[in-house]
Amino acid sequence: MNKKIIVLGANADIGFNIASLYADDGFEVVGTYRRENENSISLRKRSNVSLFQLDVFNKSDTSNFLAFVKNNHFEWTGIFDSIGSSEPIGRFFDTSFEEWEKSVTLNFLSQMGLIRGLYELRDKSALVSINFMAGGGTNNAMKNYSAYNVSKVALIKMCEIIHEEYEDVKIQIIGPGYVRTKTHLETLKAKEKAGMAYEVVKAFLDSDEPGTSFEDIYKCLRWIDESDKATTSGRNFSVVHDSWGSVPLEKALKASPDMYKMRRHGNNYLK
Repeated sequence: MNKKIIVLGANADIGFNIASLYADDGFEVVGTYRRENENSISLRKRSNVSLFQLDVFNKSDTSNFLAFVKNNHFEWTGIFDSIGSSEPIGRFFDTSFEEWEKSVTLNFLSQMGLIRGLYELRDKSALVSINFMAGGGTNNAMKNYSAYNVSKVALIKMCEIIHEEYEDVKIQIIGPGYVRTKTHLETLKAKEKAGMAYEVVKAFLDSDEPGTSFEDIYKCLRWIDESDKATTSGRNFSVVHDSWGSVPLEKALKASPDMYKMRRHGNNYLK
């Protein structure tokens, strides 16, 4: 396995830390960023990190990024995608549909377009790994965050589909839990439009709780990197709640292809 990783959204707090940890472990990293900030400036100082400015709403940016990867012969074996936004926040009929549609494009459609293009540029001799970030609302109705919620659910289902369609790809989505990042500022800015989530997020940020560490997210990703397709691919993992890395869980996952996937239980029930 070569050690070439693409981090989409490397200037975001989670993306920056994951890119940095991969670089610390000797990986070559190509990262994207939308706007220059302290994270992208810091990454530029690393000899094994290359950055490319990419606005996913700009089709020429996407084409140029794919050309950059191809022309640099960056035959990747792993992708970590941390692009995303929880906006627009508010009840569905009360938000701008233009903004809602834009959010679904950012959180889902643009990411599908990127990995479609990047798939052709992978290391074709390896089993490559693609990892998305999950969010809240997978198992319930996440009020006031509908565009974000449906996008994450769609990513979960695409992981299942691509897993079944391609033998040479491991594709997973991981839920990090509460992480201390600037993403939470979107909820604080929304105030009452966020509903109960505003108080929950505010209480977390005002507390001394550390939340999920970037190191734990990275350890989960490295476990996925080193696992076989039958163990992780097509599944949705929780960094906080799942016993990833344990032998009993790995055995259970291999024995049950439907574990940690989106399923309606009880379909075979007969009166």
